[in-house]
Amino acid sequence: GKLTLLCDAKTDGSFLVHHFLSFYLKANCKVCFVALIQSFSHYNIVGQKLGVSLTMARERGQLVFLEGLKASVDVFFHAHEEPHPLQFLREANAGNLQPLFEFVREALKPVENGEAAWRCPVLLVDDLSLLLSLGVGAVAVLDFVHYCRATVCWELKGNMVVLVHDSGDAEDEENDILLNGLSHQSHLILRTEGLATGFCRDVHGQLRILWRRPSQPTAQRDRSLTYQYKIQDKSVSFFAKGMSPAVL
Repeated sequence: GKLTLLCDAKTDGSFLVHHFLSFYLKANCKVCFVALIQSFSHYNIVGQKLGVSLTMARERGQLVFLEGLKASVDVFFHAHEEPHPLQFLREANAGNLQPLFEFVREALKPVENGEAAWRCPVLLVDDLSLLLSLGVGAVAVLDFVHYCRATVCWELKGNMVVLVHDSGDAEDEENDILLNGLSHQSHLILRTEGLATGFCRDVHGQLRILWRRPSQPTAQRDRSLTYQYKIQDKSVSFFAKGMSPAVL
């Protein structure tokens, strides 16, 4: 029943999305992946490097994949009798994400017809910031997350992982509302940041890890750590700040 927030600022935090996707597939969990940024083939190629096959996972029913790039074309050029998950793209007032929520609920609902018994359900979204760029308001996105949490985290006892960009633009109020709202709801926040000194060949950025425990006393509620990292072909190396092998 946990919500994990992935946030990136002045860098690309997509390697965290690939990590969680491969992690939950290897853990035999039922995964609903709402991919709004990249194609299925992109995630599948990276997944193969990490030891999982998205094609096989989708064929055996473990992975339900919504390919936003392909589905958006389908919405624009084909009429549908039933509401499409991305139906809001055809609406003048893009604020109704109920069809998208219904898609998630249908994808993760328990089945009793003899199919493989998967472990806890997982919803993975890459990324929520794109919905703001498509005209959906921050409040509507937060409502969507709230209903998904009620279904996935509380009712089905599963987990959610969502990615949001931090543009760093003080005038981008919608993104700030979304980021702050999700931060207050999250149990774990993983924030990737670019180096203040700029590009470095041996250190690609730093990762701030914040555990939030609302049930604990105020002094013990939050715990944070900061690591630097280097992205390699099939893995990511983490080390304490200033302790890069290249420096030592």
